[in-house]
Amino acid sequence: MDGKYDVAAIRREFPILERKVNGFPLVYLDSAASAQKPRTVIETQREYLSHFHSNIHRGVHTLATQATEAFEGARETIKGHFNAAENAEVIFTAGATDGINLVAGTWGRANLTASSTVLMTRLEHHSNIVPWQILASEIGFKIEIIEIFPEGSIDLEDYNAKLALAPSLVCFSHVSNTLGTINDAKRLTSLAHDAGAIVMVDGAQAAPHMNVDLQDINCDFYVASGHKMYGPTGIGFLYGKRALLDAMPPWRGGGEMISSVSFDVPTTFNVPPYKFEAGTPHISGAIALAAAIKWMESVGLDNIAAHELALTKYAHEKLLQIEGLRIYGTADNKAGVVSFLVEGTHPSDLGTLLDQLGVAVRTGHHCTEPLMDWYKIPGTVRASFGAYNTFEEIDALVAALERAIKMLK
Repeated sequence: MDGKYDVAAIRREFPILERKVNGFPLVYLDSAASAQKPRTVIETQREYLSHFHSNIHRGVHTLATQATEAFEGARETIKGHFNAAENAEVIFTAGATDGINLVAGTWGRANLTASSTVLMTRLEHHSNIVPWQILASEIGFKIEIIEIFPEGSIDLEDYNAKLALAPSLVCFSHVSNTLGTINDAKRLTSLAHDAGAIVMVDGAQAAPHMNVDLQDINCDFYVASGHKMYGPTGIGFLYGKRALLDAMPPWRGGGEMISSVSFDVPTTFNVPPYKFEAGTPHISGAIALAAAIKWMESVGLDNIAAHELALTKYAHEKLLQIEGLRIYGTADNKAGVVSFLVEGTHPSDLGTLLDQLGVAVRTGHHCTEPLMDWYKIPGTVRASFGAYNTFEEIDALVAALERAIKMLK
């Protein structure tokens, strides 16, 4: 990576990385939960709020026009970066969770029946489990689980066996937030389509780490969260194929999602994407998300992926030198996530002690409680990497872990 990837220059773009925690330089290894923000994202929000904040779409004055152009420009940026077919296929949401709930509450409620089957993998985040469980409790359809191998990869034989049940919907994560497994989204989608299913992909952990081509994957729905992609919290998007969006009923009622409202005749609704964007959206968030995407493009997603892969391999090598440490998630193809347990310690105790030494990691079940139950463990310590992490930070993690383990034993 030397000479090709200037991580020191990248780190200078993230003001928060200059701070200390408990007297130690911050070692931030929790990007899978939320990535830190480069200065361009922070300044983009500040610029909007300082100079052209206004509500969008319906105003004719200068500020409204500027805000509308920037907001719709952000949609264009997302469409181009992820290669959607048209802007109308990009719906702004509060994040990936919001997008999945939108699909469940609209497409799901309109198309699933008591005789339907929904498939999902054992890897799923709660966001791609609970909305379907809630809907199943109302409608009565069956949820079937696609099993995995111990290293974290999907059991394709079991997947094909479950597809023989003729599911209406298949849900899977592009990248596991707990194990880091990168699923072959294109292949899984093709197999599901051959079985007649609609495909919902949770891309929250894929979008920050790799180039995602939605037309190549050919899934029907795809969701992502801005705050995972170095952008603001409270903003994300749902991609949906236009024909599906056209046929789906609205989700929330209010302004912008209507064509005409009347007390005398039935209210009519707007076209996608506006049909699904009721009320005033997170305008500054959308504009800053576009800035985050442009920042990732300037660094290069392939460059980020290669750097994170090198970090992950190095972390595996160094962590496994610690006696009693076991890594969960060792699939051949994985992103920058390392989940582990140390024999004789509890993950939350380790996380607390690591924080006292300035190292920020995530502990617990990572919103994948069914996966933890399958492994028969209470949770893990998770170190996750972003574009700004360094090999020296992994060394700091290892040193802090060794110190923490001694304190606990």
